[in-house]
Amino acid sequence: MKAITDPDDALASGLTQIRNEYRVPEAFPPEVLAAAEVAASKVPDAHVDRRDLPFVTLDPATSTDLDQAFCIEASGADLILRYAIADVGWFVTPGDPLDAEAWRRGETLYLPDGKAGLYPPAIGEHAASLLPDGPRPAVVFTVRVRPDGGVALDGAERAIVQSRAKLAYDTVRDDDLPAGFAELARRIDDAERRRGASRVDPPEQQVEAVDGGGYALTFRPRLASEDRNAALSLATNLAVADAMLAHRTGLFRVMPEPDAKAVERLRTAAVALGRTWPAGLPLRDFERSLDPAAPADASLMLAIRRAGSGATYAPYDPATTPWHAAMAATYAHATAPLRRLADRYVVLATLAIANGAAVPDFVAAAFERLPAVMARADAQQGRIDRAVLDLAEAVMLADAIGKTFAAVVLDVDGHAARVQLVDLPVIARMPIGDVAPGDAVTVRLTAVDRDLRRIVFARA
Repeated sequence: MKAITDPDDALASGLTQIRNEYRVPEAFPPEVLAAAEVAASKVPDAHVDRRDLPFVTLDPATSTDLDQAFCIEASGADLILRYAIADVGWFVTPGDPLDAEAWRRGETLYLPDGKAGLYPPAIGEHAASLLPDGPRPAVVFTVRVRPDGGVALDGAERAIVQSRAKLAYDTVRDDDLPAGFAELARRIDDAERRRGASRVDPPEQQVEAVDGGGYALTFRPRLASEDRNAALSLATNLAVADAMLAHRTGLFRVMPEPDAKAVERLRTAAVALGRTWPAGLPLRDFERSLDPAAPADASLMLAIRRAGSGATYAPYDPATTPWHAAMAATYAHATAPLRRLADRYVVLATLAIANGAAVPDFVAAAFERLPAVMARADAQQGRIDRAVLDLAEAVMLADAIGKTFAAVVLDVDGHAARVQLVDLPVIARMPIGDVAPGDAVTVRLTAVDRDLRRIVFARA
């Protein structure tokens, strides 16, 4: 972590500029807020009572838009995961102001100084959020996890649930969690290894608010509790994807493998960073050997993440099998409907499938429209993330013009090279010169423009 000195509030004003530049919504229209208040008062009458089940949530400590709650029990050698998902579809009527606004937004947008929610707080942070302050309507997926990590969707139902505790990644203890939590995560992880998945999450380069005011630029490492919690979501999303594929419908998350040229660049970067990558070892196996707590490994993990063309959404197509290379499986998004528009429709489709009903026409029609909407929203969040990081880097380095830094070349693109500073969480570009991917270089900071969020390096 690197604290950002910002005595003249350039970072705060820059964040305001980013919000304006990328048209981040400041508020919801009055008619949407009014519709949210009406929807929030809707009394669930299509839900069974499951308040006896010991659901808990596990999220960042400050989160209030809680999409998932879970409980786990044994069934012979199998583990039964009951994964409660916020029943957003219960509150939102197709074509109403809430629905129309969600289609305009696509997903919740996040910045260090706040977020622009997909739904108004009356829904996203209160009535639909699985907080422990009262019963909530949910769609409960029952997922069977076998000893080998294989998963199957045993059922789905609308239910009233009551979370017993709001647990946080950085403070949760093992005895706070259901028995079987760690074992379920181990099974899912082992299954990933066997099928050759490369779902390894690098530390996130991010700007975060710090206690007492101000911000810091950091590589935030993944916590063990976060990875184990992600396994629950992964198990559910895999089971949902299989169910939709079997019924020849759905919306899937797809991703190609990095091409041969990208893998060769990554091998060169590994050499420059002092990591041994045996010639016959596939990328996915090498990636799993990296330690995100080690700076060089963290840099490689970020480079690997950026080497592919990225994941997209695709509706069911009888001519192809949807495939996600990083998961090495057919995969879908179903577990974050408060934050992603597409998940609401996947949840509704799976609810119908699990109960022998036809997928509603409006859901099937949405699957054809959603890829473009989600691509636009994902791209907007990506541009915002990059702008925030560029701003933080410019503010942090404003007084360092002329200084030199050790760096490694991550990639060469056109007339510029992308470099990772070794001792700071900074990724920047410089004129290409005579460098190649993987080169260890010394660079000099030659210019900083905080207004344009631009830092300029040259080979020292």
